[in-house]
Amino acid sequence: WDVTADITTLGKGFGNGFPVTALAVSKDLAPAIEKISASSMLIDMINSALDRSNGSVVCIEKGDNLRLQVSHKCRLINSDEYMVCDAEALYGFIAGLLASNHDITDMFIDATFRICKRDLPSFEQFLKEADELVSKLNVNLVMTLSMPAEDATDTIKKYL
Repeated sequence: WDVTADITTLGKGFGNGFPVTALAVSKDLAPAIEKISASSMLIDMINSALDRSNGSVVCIEKGDNLRLQVSHKCRLINSDEYMVCDAEALYGFIAGLLASNHDITDMFIDATFRICKRDLPSFEQFLKEADELVSKLNVNLVMTLSMPAEDATDTIKKYL
């Protein structure tokens, strides 16, 4: 048939049955779709976490795009206000949040790759370290990443 898909969606249960979804699009469609689809999926996932969590739900974002769309029950944090501007600072920030609040059950990070300055090696290291941290503490961590599917490395694909 020689058909190449412009859009591919994937989903699977992950950590305690928490749904993880991914949307892969071609380079041509990525700019048009990335803002709408990633944000709406993230909002749905945050609301789902708020409904089932017996603890705190935190969302870190770059800017304040989600503040009117997410329930006030979610602790929204603008990474720019705390000068979180690279992968190392982001890891330190989430480690500090988790160290100071043992009630966090779910953490969401929007525009993670942008917060990490699109520095791929640092971002990959952040993924590994963040996975190790949240696994130890039994926290569900969901991140959005805007990147053409064909540019995703094996390390990134491991977390899809």
